Amino acid sequence: MDWTEIIVTVDAKDVDRAGDIAQMVVPYGIYIEDYSNLEQEAFEIAHIDLIDEQLLQKDRTKGLIHIYISPQENPAEAVSFLRERYDAAGIDFTLHTEDCAEADWINNWKKYFHPIPVGEKLLIRPVWEEAPDSQGRVVLDLEPGLAFGTGTHETTRLCLQLLEQYVRPGAQVLDVGCGSGILSVAALLLGAQQAVGVDIDALAVKTARENAERNKVADRFHAICGNLTDQIPPQGQYDLVVANIVADVVITLTKDVKKYLKPGAIYLMSGIIDTRADDVFQALEQAGFTIVQQQQEKGWVALAAQP
Repeated sequence: MDWTEIIVTVDAKDVDRAGDIAQMVVPYGIYIEDYSNLEQEAFEIAHIDLIDEQLLQKDRTKGLIHIYISPQENPAEAVSFLRERYDAAGIDFTLHTEDCAEADWINNWKKYFHPIPVGEKLLIRPVWEEAPDSQGRVVLDLEPGLAFGTGTHETTRLCLQLLEQYVRPGAQVLDVGCGSGILSVAALLLGAQQAVGVDIDALAVKTARENAERNKVADRFHAICGNLTDQIPPQGQYDLVVANIVADVVITLTKDVKKYLKPGAIYLMSGIIDTRADDVFQALEQAGFTIVQQQQEKGWVALAAQP
């Protein structure tokens, strides 16, 4: 089967941050081309000072990140994840794919995505699959399209597991970086009264609205295209704020998120790679939050906190 190669080009100054985000997509490593310190690294690592002419002609101002995605890992979701995370992190980038036609990788992965139970209460059902015996679980019908959020990625799954523990009947929920809308829709199916989803990607906002309609909760869901909470009035009106983004953006959001929380509200965070967890802990402490729960899976961390 054909794999998809995703190639991301960023400014050399951003290659480390961009590489960290790319590492979130796959568990088996990435390949980075960075020639910004070519002579120094050639001498320090290989102990040589004679360098091939082709290498010397490489663009020193850019870094290239190569990511390889198997068909069953949904290349479309990986592309969406990268676009949203780089936009959210303020990293200028270009992205293209090779080796497999876009029409193929948009659809081929679907044969591997089957209904999956998440946590104790939810069952995520891709809409092209027959409805299974839910065994008492709440069924969330999902068509992710090209937006991030299927429930197969550890960050989303961890967040769903926390979400089902903290959603209360009648809750008001704010979903920052809503992607496919999976977290907002799940919250509504679990008993929330209203959910607001915001995403920087207009396609994700469209997909989230469609998934709300598909699950018959569109009358209780409001989707907004915007960057983080820029379009959200800070009126302390939410019982639950959910952010499945990336550590740097979680840290930025944490500085001001209290303005959106009711007394006693819960702040859920995911998308945090374990090597950045301490930075998030520090940001929460500085903002006056107490961590009330932490979950971890395959190098990913999700947190629940309260002011």
